[in-house]
Amino acid sequence: MKFKSLINDKLQEAFDKAGIKPDLITVNDASKPEFGDFQYNGIMAVAKKLGHNPRDTALLLADNIHGDMISKIEVAGLGFINIHIDNNWLSSRITDIFKSEDLAIEKDINQKTIVIDYSGPNMAKEMHVGHLRSTIIGDSLANLFEFLGHKVIRQNHIGDWGTQFGMLIAYLEEVHKNDSFDELKNLENFYKLAKKKFDDDLDFADRAREYVVKIQSGDKHCLELWRKFIDISLSHCDEVYEKLAIGLTKDDARAESFYNDLLPAIIKKLEHSGLLQISDGAKCVFLPNREAPLIVQKSDGGYLYASTDLAAIGYRNDVLKADRICYVVDARQSDHFAGVFWTAKESGICNNDARLEHIAFGTMMDKSGKPFKTRDGGTVKLIDLLDEAVIRAKDTIKDRANFSNDEVASLAKIIGIGAVKYSDLSINRESNYIFDWDKMLSFDGNTSLYMQYAYARIQSILKKFAGDISGSVELGSDIEHKLAIMLLSFEDILQKIAHDATPHTITSFLYDLATIFMRFYEQSPILRDDVPNNVKMSRIMLSTVVARTIKKGLEILGIEVVDRL
Repeated sequence: MKFKSLINDKLQEAFDKAGIKPDLITVNDASKPEFGDFQYNGIMAVAKKLGHNPRDTALLLADNIHGDMISKIEVAGLGFINIHIDNNWLSSRITDIFKSEDLAIEKDINQKTIVIDYSGPNMAKEMHVGHLRSTIIGDSLANLFEFLGHKVIRQNHIGDWGTQFGMLIAYLEEVHKNDSFDELKNLENFYKLAKKKFDDDLDFADRAREYVVKIQSGDKHCLELWRKFIDISLSHCDEVYEKLAIGLTKDDARAESFYNDLLPAIIKKLEHSGLLQISDGAKCVFLPNREAPLIVQKSDGGYLYASTDLAAIGYRNDVLKADRICYVVDARQSDHFAGVFWTAKESGICNNDARLEHIAFGTMMDKSGKPFKTRDGGTVKLIDLLDEAVIRAKDTIKDRANFSNDEVASLAKIIGIGAVKYSDLSINRESNYIFDWDKMLSFDGNTSLYMQYAYARIQSILKKFAGDISGSVELGSDIEHKLAIMLLSFEDILQKIAHDATPHTITSFLYDLATIFMRFYEQSPILRDDVPNNVKMSRIMLSTVVARTIKKGLEILGIEVVDRL
């Protein structure tokens, strides 16, 4: 149920009855309890436009706002409309949610095909912490879009074409001749060995350059070695994705080579559009309000990243029939994507009604505010970071309850990986992100552990009750009313996140929900013997809906819950 949409509809009816046509109707959460549950503060602008007194306009509208969901309408100040939601109506809605699947959240009527391009690991190296944000932000958005009923196509754009691959394939052949593949177990070391060979051995360097041509011309032997290297590289990525519980598979990989045959057609389309110009022998597109052009083909005939990105957009537009294409790539690529998107639209490579988005994000930093590195200044492998998260989580929980060793191991994996993901996703994606082990593995504050603890507490209540739940929700206190308002707002929150691509909004909502539930838990006895049965059932139902909401929110973020903590 789109809760705020229902309230906005009531306001629209009131405006229609009053013969007033505002530019935009939307209510906001009331800033204080005495202001009700929601507040409409757009009267000033409407009255000014009409030349009317704001308070008189507000009073006119208030007289025309009716409905079972509204218990009281108040006009405050110069023209603020305070809206109070009826308890009986709220109770009925929460009861419906309790009885429903998927929290009574409706699938979008206007379903879209959404392509999400994320993760993008290097084939020459193992995944490092720089790949973390793209991977988990992209996956959380994919989970959300799928939950709302859209067709989601995950795409992992990997670089597998170019000069460095001639070097790597040439070295792979030498390794193969020696019948030893040990070097490939460490991709970082393999790359260093190949680069050293390339720098020190002129014959090897020439052979590597020849391999580039052979690979691109379809030489069977070279392509066989190239595919071997790509498969081994992807297997390292799969290990990380499995630990992170990420939805990407090898079938989602779309390497640069996939678009290679499409590049000449892209150049022709740019030529036919009239956008292409020659500058110093290179084919370029000059962009509005930008001095540097977008180079799509070098003077020697070689293609660049922009060429491949345009081909990918063309493929996603023509073949995948995408309505929306999201590129989850760090903010440093903003200018590049702005140029590519403009060119794709102006040239007709992409339909004008398709939505192209750069889902930009900031850099992961250490506590000192510097880019996250190892102690010796090296790149932190992502697999090592995740393993450390599990170890630290084990230390956090091992003394909390009478867990067996197997339970500690299982919980540590869920909690450790969840902590890494939640800590990242709780930050506005466009901001730089301070990585802090102590903060992310805390039971206090906006952390996954706090959410998991709230969920586990509710499961403990349900386990103790261990009976059939019947009856309906009856909201008998202000805290229960507030809790119900929050639960009904969940669908609005998800819709906003889907539109703005801001997963941190889920974490803010979950934290507020869990915090209010903890207050409710402290103020409202549930299983005590002196609690009337109807009240007991109501509070159990309300708690159950809270637990399901927390679980669904964490599930969208790619984080598991635990029943005991």
